[in-house]
Amino acid sequence: MGQPRMAIAISSSLSLLVVMAGASGCASKRDIARDSISPTAPFSRTFAGPADAVCWSVKRALLSQGYMLDHASESGVMTGTREFQPKPKLNVAIHLQTSCADNRNGTSIVFVTATREESRLQKMKQSTSIGVGPATLTMPSGSAEVLGTVKRETIVDPEFYKSFFGLIGGFVAQERASDEATPRAADRRAGPQAPGRAPNPNP
Repeated sequence: MGQPRMAIAISSSLSLLVVMAGASGCASKRDIARDSISPTAPFSRTFAGPADAVCWSVKRALLSQGYMLDHASESGVMTGTREFQPKPKLNVAIHLQTSCADNRNGTSIVFVTATREESRLQKMKQSTSIGVGPATLTMPSGSAEVLGTVKRETIVDPEFYKSFFGLIGGFVAQERASDEATPRAADRRAGPQAPGRAPNPNP
């Protein structure tokens, strides 16, 4: 009787462990899904100014940091890529996608999402086929190194986005100062009217 009871106890323990592992996996998935949505996410910022000036400032910010821009298929959307090689066999690429839109109240909103992608040189076996039809033989012919993606994730560091939005804000301020200086320059070119020389309404 001792052995059957022991077997039942072991079986029950294993079942409990399986249930706990399943519950842990489900909880982990729920945590990831829950944590991916947050009202304090760092991916957007509102700037004072119309969309033309703000979107142009976003483009200037990307170009000033060495990002190569792709051709956007949608108005107001820009994507850029910057690559690094911290180690001989490791390549890191930062992909930035930005969207900007006019809020119709004197401000514009900018959305930014960045992803980090790591690729490493990996050995891949190569083979050669010899023969014709059913008599074909496949034989190994060596190996070659190819670049394969090993990691890809969205950057969620608030400091990263804070720095980028700060850069955009600096260019927005430059655009605003330029717009304010343009009317003053036009007024200076027009010059003051001489006293007593008011324009004649009936020439």
